Amino acid sequence: MTLAEYHRLTPLPRPGGMLYVKPGARGYRDPIYDLLQKTVAPFGERALDLNPGVGWGSLPLEGRMNVERLETSRAAFRCLSASGLSARLAPPWDAEEGAYDLVVLALPAGRGTAYVEASLVAAARALRMGGRVYLAGDKNKGFERYFKESKDLLGYGEVLRREGPVRVALLEKEKEAPPLPPLWQDFRARLLGEEYAFFHLPGVFSAGKVDKASLLLLEALLGEMGKEGVRGKAVLDLGAGYGALTLPLARLGAEVTAVEDDLVSVLSLQRSLEANGLAARVLHSDVDEALTEEERFDMIVTNPPFHVGGAVILDVAQAFVEAAAARLKPGGGFFLVANPFLKYEPLLEERFGAFRTLLVREYKVLFAEKARRG
Repeated sequence: MTLAEYHRLTPLPRPGGMLYVKPGARGYRDPIYDLLQKTVAPFGERALDLNPGVGWGSLPLEGRMNVERLETSRAAFRCLSASGLSARLAPPWDAEEGAYDLVVLALPAGRGTAYVEASLVAAARALRMGGRVYLAGDKNKGFERYFKESKDLLGYGEVLRREGPVRVALLEKEKEAPPLPPLWQDFRARLLGEEYAFFHLPGVFSAGKVDKASLLLLEALLGEMGKEGVRGKAVLDLGAGYGALTLPLARLGAEVTAVEDDLVSVLSLQRSLEANGLAARVLHSDVDEALTEEERFDMIVTNPPFHVGGAVILDVAQAFVEAAAARLKPGGGFFLVANPFLKYEPLLEERFGAFRTLLVREYKVLFAEKARRG
Protein backbone atom coordinates (compact mmCIF):
# COMPACT_ATOMS: atom_id res chain seq x y z
CA MET A 1 0.00 0.00 0.00
CA THR A 2 1.43 3.38 -1.00
CA LEU A 3 1.07 6.44 1.21
CA ALA A 4 -1.36 7.95 -1.31
CA GLU A 5 -3.49 4.79 -1.16
CA TYR A 6 -3.50 4.90 2.64
CA HIS A 7 -4.71 8.50 2.71
CA ARG A 8 -7.33 8.11 -0.03
CA LEU A 9 -10.96 8.45 1.09
CA THR A 10 -13.30 6.03 -0.68
CA PRO A 11 -16.96 7.06 -1.10
CA LEU A 12 -19.72 4.47 -0.63
CA PRO A 13 -23.34 5.27 -1.55
CA ARG A 14 -25.65 5.78 1.43
CA PRO A 15 -29.17 7.20 1.75
CA GLY A 16 -28.86 10.94 1.29
CA GLY A 17 -25.21 11.00 0.29
CA MET A 18 -21.91 9.16 0.60
CA LEU A 19 -20.18 7.37 3.45
CA TYR A 20 -16.42 7.76 3.22
CA VAL A 21 -14.03 5.08 4.43
CA LYS A 22 -10.24 4.70 4.37
CA PRO A 23 -7.45 2.43 5.57
CA GLY A 24 -6.68 3.03 9.23
CA ALA A 25 -10.24 4.11 10.10
CA ARG A 26 -12.28 1.63 12.11
CA GLY A 27 -16.00 0.90 11.96
CA TYR A 28 -16.60 -0.46 8.47
CA ARG A 29 -16.64 -4.17 7.58
CA ASP A 30 -16.55 -4.78 11.31
CA PRO A 31 -19.05 -7.31 12.74
CA ILE A 32 -19.84 -5.16 15.78
CA TYR A 33 -20.66 -2.06 13.75
CA ASP A 34 -22.50 -4.19 11.16
CA LEU A 35 -24.85 -5.63 13.79
CA LEU A 36 -25.38 -2.18 15.32
CA GLN A 37 -26.29 -0.86 11.89
CA LYS A 38 -28.89 -3.62 11.50
CA THR A 39 -30.38 -3.02 14.96
CA VAL A 40 -30.53 0.67 15.90
CA ALA A 41 -33.84 2.49 15.63
CA PRO A 42 -34.80 6.10 16.37
CA PHE A 43 -35.99 7.09 19.83
CA GLY A 44 -36.69 10.73 20.69
CA GLU A 45 -34.98 13.68 19.02
CA ARG A 46 -31.28 13.72 19.95
CA ALA A 47 -28.84 10.82 19.58
CA LEU A 48 -25.16 10.51 20.49
CA ASP A 49 -22.64 8.03 19.11
CA LEU A 50 -19.73 7.70 21.54
CA ASN A 51 -17.47 5.47 19.43
CA PRO A 52 -18.57 6.11 15.84
CA GLY A 53 -15.51 5.25 13.76
CA VAL A 54 -16.57 6.11 10.21
CA GLY A 55 -20.22 6.42 11.32
CA TRP A 56 -21.60 3.11 10.06
CA GLY A 57 -23.23 1.93 13.28
CA SER A 58 -25.45 4.98 13.83
CA LEU A 59 -26.08 5.70 10.15
CA PRO A 60 -29.74 4.46 10.17
CA LEU A 61 -30.55 7.30 12.60
CA GLU A 62 -29.29 9.96 10.20
CA GLY A 63 -32.12 12.14 8.90
CA ARG A 64 -34.52 10.67 11.47
CA MET A 65 -32.91 12.19 14.56
CA ASN A 66 -30.34 14.85 15.35
CA VAL A 67 -27.23 12.63 15.59
CA GLU A 68 -23.98 13.85 17.14
CA ARG A 69 -20.74 11.92 17.30
CA LEU A 70 -17.66 12.13 19.53
CA GLU A 71 -14.54 10.65 17.94
CA THR A 72 -10.90 10.48 19.08
CA SER A 73 -9.28 9.04 15.93
CA ARG A 74 -8.10 11.57 13.37
CA ALA A 75 -8.41 8.95 10.59
CA ALA A 76 -12.05 8.22 11.47
CA PHE A 77 -12.84 11.92 11.91
CA ARG A 78 -11.57 12.64 8.39
CA CYS A 79 -14.13 10.13 7.10
CA LEU A 80 -16.97 11.53 9.21
CA SER A 81 -16.24 15.05 8.01
CA ALA A 82 -16.09 14.02 4.34
CA SER A 83 -19.41 12.15 4.78
CA GLY A 84 -21.09 15.28 6.12
CA LEU A 85 -21.95 13.57 9.42
CA SER A 86 -22.09 15.77 12.51
CA ALA A 87 -19.04 14.99 14.64
CA ARG A 88 -16.47 16.62 16.87
CA LEU A 89 -13.07 15.56 18.10
CA ALA A 90 -13.54 14.70 21.76
CA PRO A 91 -13.28 11.78 24.19
CA PRO A 92 -16.56 10.18 25.31
CA TRP A 93 -16.46 11.81 28.76
CA ASP A 94 -16.82 15.24 27.11
CA ALA A 95 -20.47 14.47 26.23
CA GLU A 96 -23.08 16.99 27.35
CA GLU A 97 -24.94 15.75 30.42
CA GLY A 98 -28.65 14.90 30.32
CA ALA A 99 -29.00 16.07 26.74
CA TYR A 100 -29.76 12.93 24.73
CA ASP A 101 -32.65 10.55 24.19
CA LEU A 102 -30.48 7.84 22.67
CA VAL A 103 -26.82 6.79 22.93
CA VAL A 104 -25.07 4.35 20.58
CA LEU A 105 -21.90 2.69 21.87
CA ALA A 106 -19.74 0.08 20.17
CA LEU A 107 -17.69 -1.10 23.14
CA PRO A 108 -14.07 0.08 22.74
CA ALA A 109 -12.81 -3.12 24.38
CA GLY A 110 -9.38 -2.88 22.74
CA ARG A 111 -8.66 0.28 24.72
CA GLY A 112 -8.78 -1.36 28.12
CA THR A 113 -11.13 -1.55 31.09
CA ALA A 114 -10.61 2.01 32.35
CA TYR A 115 -11.55 3.51 28.97
CA VAL A 116 -14.61 1.26 28.56
CA GLU A 117 -15.86 1.99 32.06
CA ALA A 118 -15.40 5.75 31.58
CA SER A 119 -17.35 5.43 28.30
CA LEU A 120 -20.19 3.59 30.03
CA VAL A 121 -20.47 6.25 32.75
CA ALA A 122 -20.29 8.97 30.08
CA ALA A 123 -23.17 7.28 28.23
CA ALA A 124 -25.27 7.12 31.40
CA ARG A 125 -24.57 10.77 32.21
CA ALA A 126 -25.35 11.93 28.66
CA LEU A 127 -28.85 10.40 28.71
CA ARG A 128 -31.96 12.06 30.02
CA MET A 129 -34.03 9.93 32.42
CA GLY A 130 -35.87 7.31 30.36
CA GLY A 131 -33.33 7.54 27.56
CA ARG A 132 -31.95 4.46 25.84
CA VAL A 133 -28.54 2.96 25.00
CA TYR A 134 -27.67 0.57 22.19
CA LEU A 135 -24.61 -1.33 23.42
CA ALA A 136 -22.67 -3.57 21.01
CA GLY A 137 -19.69 -5.82 21.58
CA ASP A 138 -18.08 -9.24 21.33
CA LYS A 139 -18.72 -11.84 24.05
CA ASN A 140 -15.07 -12.92 23.70
CA LYS A 141 -13.95 -9.36 24.49
CA GLY A 142 -15.89 -8.69 27.66
CA PHE A 143 -19.41 -7.95 26.38
CA GLU A 144 -21.19 -9.87 29.15
CA ARG A 145 -19.21 -8.12 31.87
CA TYR A 146 -19.76 -4.66 30.41
CA PHE A 147 -23.44 -5.37 29.76
CA LYS A 148 -23.84 -6.25 33.45
CA GLU A 149 -22.02 -3.06 34.48
CA SER A 150 -24.30 -1.09 32.15
CA LYS A 151 -27.39 -2.55 33.79
CA ASP A 152 -25.98 -1.62 37.20
CA LEU A 153 -25.51 1.95 35.92
CA LEU A 154 -28.79 2.35 34.04
CA GLY A 155 -31.38 -0.19 35.09
CA TYR A 156 -33.33 -2.31 32.64
CA GLY A 157 -31.52 -3.99 29.73
CA GLU A 158 -31.89 -6.92 27.34
CA VAL A 159 -29.88 -8.42 24.49
CA LEU A 160 -31.73 -7.82 21.23
CA ARG A 161 -29.55 -9.56 18.65
CA ARG A 162 -26.82 -12.15 18.45
CA GLU A 163 -24.65 -13.01 15.43
CA GLY A 164 -21.77 -15.35 16.24
CA PRO A 165 -19.97 -13.84 19.23
CA VAL A 166 -21.36 -10.34 18.58
CA ARG A 167 -24.18 -8.96 20.71
CA VAL A 168 -26.34 -5.81 20.64
CA ALA A 169 -28.25 -4.90 23.80
CA LEU A 170 -30.79 -2.17 24.51
CA LEU A 171 -30.84 -0.51 27.94
CA GLU A 172 -33.02 2.18 29.51
CA LYS A 173 -31.94 4.79 32.05
CA GLU A 174 -33.95 4.33 35.22
CA LYS A 175 -31.64 5.91 37.82
CA GLU A 176 -29.27 8.83 38.26
CA ALA A 177 -25.80 8.35 36.81
CA PRO A 178 -22.73 8.42 39.09
CA PRO A 179 -19.89 10.93 38.66
CA LEU A 180 -17.14 10.15 36.20
CA PRO A 181 -14.26 8.08 37.59
CA PRO A 182 -10.90 9.83 38.05
CA LEU A 183 -9.48 10.25 34.56
CA TRP A 184 -5.91 11.52 34.88
CA GLN A 185 -3.24 9.12 36.14
CA ASP A 186 0.53 9.60 36.37
CA PHE A 187 3.68 7.57 36.86
CA ARG A 188 7.43 8.12 36.89
CA ALA A 189 10.05 6.46 34.75
CA ARG A 190 13.81 6.72 34.32
CA LEU A 191 14.88 6.89 30.66
CA LEU A 192 18.45 7.30 29.43
CA GLY A 193 19.49 8.21 32.96
CA GLU A 194 16.87 10.95 33.41
CA GLU A 195 13.68 10.97 35.50
CA TYR A 196 10.34 11.75 33.82
CA ALA A 197 6.77 12.24 35.06
CA PHE A 198 4.22 10.89 32.57
CA PHE A 199 0.55 11.83 32.71
CA HIS A 200 -2.12 9.93 30.85
CA LEU A 201 -5.86 9.55 30.36
CA PRO A 202 -7.64 6.16 30.04
CA GLY A 203 -7.11 4.21 26.84
CA VAL A 204 -3.55 5.14 25.95
CA PHE A 205 -1.05 2.47 24.96
CA SER A 206 1.17 1.15 27.79
CA ALA A 207 -0.53 3.18 30.51
CA GLY A 208 1.31 3.11 33.82
CA LYS A 209 4.77 2.14 32.59
CA VAL A 210 7.01 2.72 29.59
CA ASP A 211 6.82 -0.34 27.34
CA LYS A 212 9.92 -2.47 26.77
CA ALA A 213 9.91 -1.85 23.02
CA SER A 214 10.28 1.92 23.47
CA LEU A 215 13.08 1.38 25.99
CA LEU A 216 14.92 -0.84 23.51
CA LEU A 217 14.52 1.69 20.70
CA LEU A 218 15.99 4.46 22.85
CA GLU A 219 18.93 2.22 23.79
CA ALA A 220 19.59 1.35 20.13
CA LEU A 221 19.24 4.95 18.98
CA LEU A 222 21.71 6.21 21.58
CA GLY A 223 24.15 3.45 20.64
CA GLU A 224 23.92 4.42 16.98
CA MET A 225 23.85 8.24 17.27
CA GLY A 226 25.26 9.14 20.69
CA LYS A 227 23.73 11.97 22.70
CA GLU A 228 25.45 14.66 20.64
CA GLY A 229 24.20 13.04 17.45
CA VAL A 230 20.63 13.78 18.52
CA ARG A 231 21.09 17.40 19.59
CA GLY A 232 19.64 19.91 17.11
CA LYS A 233 18.23 17.23 14.81
CA ALA A 234 14.72 17.54 13.35
CA VAL A 235 13.03 14.37 14.61
CA LEU A 236 9.62 12.95 13.74
CA ASP A 237 7.99 10.61 16.27
CA LEU A 238 5.40 8.61 14.30
CA GLY A 239 2.58 7.37 16.52
CA ALA A 240 3.95 9.15 19.57
CA GLY A 241 1.41 7.96 22.15
CA TYR A 242 1.84 9.71 25.50
CA GLY A 243 5.46 10.54 24.69
CA ALA A 244 7.75 7.68 25.77
CA LEU A 245 10.07 8.57 22.88
CA THR A 246 9.20 12.26 22.43
CA LEU A 247 10.15 13.39 25.94
CA PRO A 248 13.65 11.89 26.17
CA LEU A 249 14.50 12.99 22.62
CA ALA A 250 13.35 16.53 23.42
CA ARG A 251 15.49 16.53 26.57
CA LEU A 252 18.50 15.44 24.48
CA GLY A 253 18.03 18.62 22.45
CA ALA A 254 16.21 17.33 19.37
CA GLU A 255 13.53 19.44 17.69
CA VAL A 256 10.76 16.86 17.92
CA THR A 257 7.52 16.78 15.98
CA ALA A 258 5.17 14.18 17.47
CA VAL A 259 2.22 12.94 15.41
CA GLU A 260 -0.53 10.77 16.87
CA ASP A 261 -3.93 9.60 15.58
CA ASP A 262 -5.57 9.27 19.03
CA LEU A 263 -6.76 12.49 20.66
CA VAL A 264 -6.60 11.03 24.18
CA SER A 265 -2.90 10.23 23.63
CA VAL A 266 -2.31 13.72 22.21
CA LEU A 267 -3.79 15.32 25.34
CA SER A 268 -1.67 13.01 27.51
CA LEU A 269 1.51 13.88 25.62
CA GLN A 270 0.85 17.62 25.84
CA ARG A 271 0.38 17.43 29.61
CA SER A 272 3.50 15.28 30.07
CA LEU A 273 5.63 17.75 28.10
CA GLU A 274 4.35 20.63 30.21
CA ALA A 275 4.90 18.74 33.48
CA ASN A 276 8.53 18.04 32.54
CA GLY A 277 9.28 21.53 31.25
CA LEU A 278 9.95 20.25 27.74
CA ALA A 279 8.93 21.52 24.31
CA ALA A 280 7.87 19.59 21.22
CA ARG A 281 5.43 20.16 18.41
CA VAL A 282 2.44 17.84 18.91
CA LEU A 283 -0.02 17.20 16.07
CA HIS A 284 -3.25 15.23 16.04
CA SER A 285 -2.60 13.48 12.75
CA ASP A 286 -3.58 10.48 10.64
CA VAL A 287 0.02 9.24 10.20
CA ASP A 288 1.68 12.26 8.45
CA GLU A 289 -1.54 13.93 7.26
CA ALA A 290 -1.17 17.02 9.51
CA LEU A 291 2.34 17.80 8.22
CA THR A 292 2.89 20.23 5.38
CA GLU A 293 3.77 18.66 2.06
CA GLU A 294 7.37 19.87 2.10
CA GLU A 295 8.34 18.91 5.67
CA ARG A 296 11.34 16.59 5.97
CA PHE A 297 13.29 15.25 8.97
CA ASP A 298 16.82 14.20 9.91
CA MET A 299 15.54 11.29 11.95
CA ILE A 300 12.26 9.39 12.29
CA VAL A 301 11.42 7.05 15.16
CA THR A 302 8.43 4.77 15.58
CA ASN A 303 7.05 2.11 17.86
CA PRO A 304 4.13 1.22 15.56
CA PRO A 305 0.95 -0.60 16.57
CA PHE A 306 1.83 -4.30 16.59
CA HIS A 307 -1.31 -6.17 17.63
CA VAL A 308 -1.87 -8.94 15.13
CA GLY A 309 -5.18 -9.73 13.47
CA GLY A 310 -6.64 -6.31 12.82
CA ALA A 311 -6.50 -4.94 9.29
CA VAL A 312 -6.71 -1.37 10.62
CA ILE A 313 -3.59 -1.88 12.77
CA LEU A 314 -1.57 -3.48 9.97
CA ASP A 315 -2.59 -0.76 7.50
CA VAL A 316 -1.32 1.91 9.89
CA ALA A 317 1.97 0.11 10.61
CA GLN A 318 2.70 -0.17 6.89
CA ALA A 319 1.77 3.49 6.39
CA PHE A 320 4.35 4.44 9.05
CA VAL A 321 7.13 2.88 6.95
CA GLU A 322 5.83 4.57 3.80
CA ALA A 323 5.67 7.93 5.61
CA ALA A 324 9.21 7.49 6.91
CA ALA A 325 10.51 6.82 3.40
CA ALA A 326 8.73 9.94 2.14
CA ARG A 327 9.57 12.26 5.03
CA LEU A 328 13.27 11.60 5.65
CA LYS A 329 15.92 13.96 4.33
CA PRO A 330 18.65 12.33 2.21
CA GLY A 331 21.06 10.69 4.67
CA GLY A 332 18.38 10.68 7.38
CA GLY A 333 17.84 7.63 9.61
CA PHE A 334 14.71 5.65 10.44
CA PHE A 335 14.51 3.69 13.71
CA LEU A 336 11.69 1.15 14.07
CA VAL A 337 11.04 -1.24 16.95
CA ALA A 338 8.77 -4.24 16.45
CA ASN A 339 7.82 -7.67 17.65
CA PRO A 340 10.31 -10.18 16.14
CA PHE A 341 7.64 -12.11 14.22
CA LEU A 342 6.39 -9.03 12.32
CA LYS A 343 8.12 -8.96 8.95
CA TYR A 344 9.07 -5.34 8.37
CA GLU A 345 12.38 -6.33 6.77
CA PRO A 346 11.06 -6.83 3.19
CA LEU A 347 9.23 -3.50 3.35
CA LEU A 348 12.34 -1.67 4.57
CA GLU A 349 14.41 -3.34 1.86
CA GLU A 350 11.91 -2.26 -0.77
CA ARG A 351 11.52 1.33 0.45
CA PHE A 352 15.13 2.07 1.53
CA GLY A 353 17.25 -0.44 -0.40
CA ALA A 354 18.88 -1.78 2.77
CA PHE A 355 18.49 -1.94 6.53
CA ARG A 356 20.35 -3.09 9.64
CA THR A 357 19.17 -4.88 12.78
CA LEU A 358 20.58 -2.88 15.68
CA LEU A 359 19.28 -4.85 18.67
CA VAL A 360 17.20 -7.95 19.36
CA ARG A 361 16.00 -8.49 22.91
CA GLU A 362 12.36 -9.56 23.18
CA TYR A 363 11.78 -6.92 20.47
CA LYS A 364 13.92 -5.95 17.49
CA VAL A 365 15.15 -2.51 16.48
CA LEU A 366 15.62 -1.98 12.75
CA PHE A 367 17.47 0.92 11.17
CA ALA A 368 17.29 2.19 7.60
CA GLU A 369 18.97 5.21 6.02
CA LYS A 370 17.65 7.25 3.14
CA ALA A 371 20.10 7.36 0.25
CA ARG A 372 21.96 10.61 -0.30
CA ARG A 373 21.43 12.32 -3.60
CA GLY A 374 24.06 12.08 -6.28
